[in-house]
Amino acid sequence: MMDRRQFLSLAALPACPQASPRKIAAVVTVYRPNSHADVIVGKYLEGYNQDGRPPRPASRIASLYVAQTTSNDLSREVARKHGVPIYRTIFEALTLGGDSLAVDGVLLIGEHGDYPVNDKAQTLYPRFEMFLEITDVFRRSGRAVPVFNDKHLSYSWIKARRMVEIARELKFPFMAGSSIPVTYRRPDWDLDWGAKLRHAVAVSYSGLDIYGFHLLESLQAVVERRAGGETGIRAVRCLEGGAVWDYVDGTPWVRRLLEAALARSLTLQPGPWRGRVNEPALFLLEYNDGLEAAAFLLTGAVRDFTVALEREGAAEPESTLMWAEGRRPYWHFACLIGAIEKMFESGVATYPVERTLLTSMALDWLLESRIQGYRRLETPMLEVRYQAPRESTYCRGLPPRPGSPASG
Repeated sequence: MMDRRQFLSLAALPACPQASPRKIAAVVTVYRPNSHADVIVGKYLEGYNQDGRPPRPASRIASLYVAQTTSNDLSREVARKHGVPIYRTIFEALTLGGDSLAVDGVLLIGEHGDYPVNDKAQTLYPRFEMFLEITDVFRRSGRAVPVFNDKHLSYSWIKARRMVEIARELKFPFMAGSSIPVTYRRPDWDLDWGAKLRHAVAVSYSGLDIYGFHLLESLQAVVERRAGGETGIRAVRCLEGGAVWDYVDGTPWVRRLLEAALARSLTLQPGPWRGRVNEPALFLLEYNDGLEAAAFLLTGAVRDFTVALEREGAAEPESTLMWAEGRRPYWHFACLIGAIEKMFESGVATYPVERTLLTSMALDWLLESRIQGYRRLETPMLEVRYQAPRESTYCRGLPPRPGSPASG
C-alpha cells in the first residue's frame, strides 16, 4: 500500500486535512463492493488505501442517499461505522434533514444498479434526474456548492447539455468524468499545450456504452490540448465486426497509430491478437478543426487504455498508457478524488466540464450511428468550445504499484 511519504509526493492529491473539514453529500445509485460508490465514497470514509488509516481526503462525507439497496449493500454498514446518516431523499441528504442547503459539496455517483437498457445499448442511469433534484435544493436555498458527477453526464446528449447549462445558470463549479484521464500515465507524458495535431487513436475494451465513454474521454483528455483549443466534432461514425479491420487495412495513419498505441499496452495478448477480438468496434470522429481520430474497443486483445497521436511534421507517433489498477483499492480513483478535492477547496473546476459534455454527447451520437446502419452522421450539436488548462491535471510520476494489472 502507499505510505504517507509516497502520498505527500503527489501534488495532485491533497495531503493535509483542514481544521474544519468540508461537509460532502454523497448521492449514489448503488453502494455495493467495488462499485463506484465504494471506491470513491469509501476512500473518503476509510482513507485512500481503504484500510482505515491515513492518508485520506480533507473533506468528509456528511450524508448519504442511496437509490437502490442490493443484497450485498455496503451503505448501511459503513454509515453505522462512520456515523454518517442515510437519508431517504436527495433533498434531506443535501439539507442534513433541515430545510436548506447544509453541505459544502456534492458527489453524484450514478453508476451501477438495476436500470433499463435502451435500443442503443445505453444503460439509463438517472444522473440527469438526480442532478435536477440537487439543483432544486440550490434554487430553494438561494445558493449553490460544487458538484462532481461521476462518468457520463447522461446517456442523452440533450440531458447532458442541459446539465451544463443549469450549472452555468446557477454559477456553481461543476466537474464530471471518470478516473482514466486523471490517473498515472506510462510513460509520464502529455501532449505539449498548443501542439498541432493531424491524427489520434485510442484503444480500450469492454462494452460500447460503459467503456466507450472511458475510451472517448481518454482520447479527449489529450487532444483537447492542441493548438486553437477545442471547437467540437462535425461528424461521427461507428463501425463493428469485419468493417473495423477493413478500415484499419485501408487507412495507413490509423494502422500506424494503432500499432503505436498497442505497443504501450501492458495486457496485449501475444501472437495474432486480431483473432482474439470477437466483436471489434471502432468510433470515428471528425473534429471541426480537421483533426481525425479513431477510437477502438478491442475486447479479447487488451484490458487497458492507450492513446497515440501524430503531430504535424513529426516523424514518429507519441503515445502513452493511462494506468488503472486491477485490484483494490483501485488507486486510480484516488487520482480522481484528488482532482475533486481541488475543486471543493478552490471553488474552481480542476478541468473543464466541457470535456465530459463533448464525450457524453459524442458517445450518444456514435451509438445512434450504430443503430442507423453504421452511417456517418453530421453533428452540428457537438460544437463544444473550450480551452484546456496549460498545466496537466493527471497524477504525475509512477503509480503506487507500477506492475499492477490494468482494469477499468
